[in-house]
Amino acid sequence: MQSESSSSSFPLAQERTLPQVPFYSIEYPGYVQASSVPLAIRNVGGQPKIDRVFKRTTQRTDALLELSLRPDNPFAHPIPGDVVSANNLLLKVVKKKRKSTQQPADGALGEYMAEVVGIVSKTARFRSMVDYQYFPDVDDPIVKLRNAMDMMDADLLCSYAITHEPSCVSSPPPTHTVNMDVDPNLDPQLLDISQIPDSHTASLSSPKDLRLFPPPLFSRQTIPQGYNFKANTASMISTTVDEETGEERKRMINRMRWKGYGPASIMFSDIHVPDKPPQAVEDGRSQVSEVILKKLGALFIQRPIWTRMSLFNQFSTAEARDILNSKLLLPLCCYVFQDGPWRDTLVRFSYDPRKDPVSRFYQRLYFRNANHPISRPSVTSRRHDRSTMNEQLRTQEKDMERKSVPVVDLALALFDERRRNSHIFDGRSLTKETAAFQLCDVTEPMLKSMIEDPDSLRETCNERDGWYTTHAFEQIKTVLRHKFFSLLEGHPATDEECHALLVASEGSVKASMAHRSSKLRAGKHNMAKGALRPEDAAAMRLRATLDRSMKSLQSQR
Repeated sequence: MQSESSSSSFPLAQERTLPQVPFYSIEYPGYVQASSVPLAIRNVGGQPKIDRVFKRTTQRTDALLELSLRPDNPFAHPIPGDVVSANNLLLKVVKKKRKSTQQPADGALGEYMAEVVGIVSKTARFRSMVDYQYFPDVDDPIVKLRNAMDMMDADLLCSYAITHEPSCVSSPPPTHTVNMDVDPNLDPQLLDISQIPDSHTASLSSPKDLRLFPPPLFSRQTIPQGYNFKANTASMISTTVDEETGEERKRMINRMRWKGYGPASIMFSDIHVPDKPPQAVEDGRSQVSEVILKKLGALFIQRPIWTRMSLFNQFSTAEARDILNSKLLLPLCCYVFQDGPWRDTLVRFSYDPRKDPVSRFYQRLYFRNANHPISRPSVTSRRHDRSTMNEQLRTQEKDMERKSVPVVDLALALFDERRRNSHIFDGRSLTKETAAFQLCDVTEPMLKSMIEDPDSLRETCNERDGWYTTHAFEQIKTVLRHKFFSLLEGHPATDEECHALLVASEGSVKASMAHRSSKLRAGKHNMAKGALRPEDAAAMRLRATLDRSMKSLQSQR
């Protein structure tokens, strides 16, 4: 009763409507006064950059805000910023000063009035560590050229010429006795020069300027590691003794360092195939999951040759991740070819596809997609993608809690089914933008009939075309290429188009092969794509040289 009476004695707060004016904030890591606001805006890229970053429709690659404390120096590394969602209130605080000079008893110096102006929905903050900085000599010609490119100084760009710089030759070591109390590896600027002899100071002088220009990024580490000023718990002291001098040396090594395990690999010209994994891989058998290892063995008995994608599609997402992270599971079950028709495939131990004509169905075809983006994203883009992905995962978890479970399960089932069929080409649907298929995974009727045609085989396996004749293999590649890129453009190709394409290219097969052979670099790795053998390429170059010599002799006569 007392609590109810006490709570009822206080008046309820007045309800107020929050203004729906959106605001964005930037947590600037520095002192900002009213006069320095333009400078702060300039350091983060200017007002157009800020407007573009905070737009709702901005792409992830453009939603990057960088703070440059030296915007006029192109070699200065900026501080990366992250734009994150927020749900804060922007307050406007007004202070009314008292006219009386006497200080009140409660210690207040004025009256304060707070008013909610709007809602802050996005905030740009700079929480990453600043990268290492290195500034080259401003009088260096390359630095002047770089500044001229920023200023669009046409006169300096036209007058620039590459000058021959003398090589930096190190001076001979001094002949005097070195003071053993001074470490020769220390920078002379860190020492008290007055306590060091002049002769030794000369020997400690820094080398000549190497004209090294800084890379775009020195360190990819953005968050400091909390090691608590302690040594690595996985490190240990290793002692080695020199057999000649008997000197004992100690150094720190990491006991838990990562060891690379790769599958056994052979060339197409090698006679024998591996029948067991390498010894280093065999020693780590006890570290892998027996359940996944048995499943891999059963799959290789069912089908002796797989691509990585087709093999991973037989497992769940968690199991495929375990196989990829293990580094030991695949080398325990298979070996790989470095060249030939089965290049980049996983082959079961003791199985030689060069001796079995049935292995023609496991040959791999690959076509480059020139429109596919193959450029690697920058470190800052990947860092921003990780933060955006984490935010999307949190949003998806909240949405899944609101939605019904059967709808989510159905979406996951459809996604998993599409993932498991991503290595199959049926001529109607497209699951990826790069064409890399095994012939046994091509289910399109026209291509399947061409692949299973017994009249298109040769008696011995060829390093370039496998078990197929050159003419038959070129036709299979022509049809598959046309059907795949037609799907990529949005319209499936008909069989009539493919037949007309084969008839039109029938007379130019040799010309196209010669053109492809001239474009591809001769070597073992490109023979499966149509390149010449190294000895054939050498013979062709020799014949071309002889023909040129003969023409020059005839012209002289």
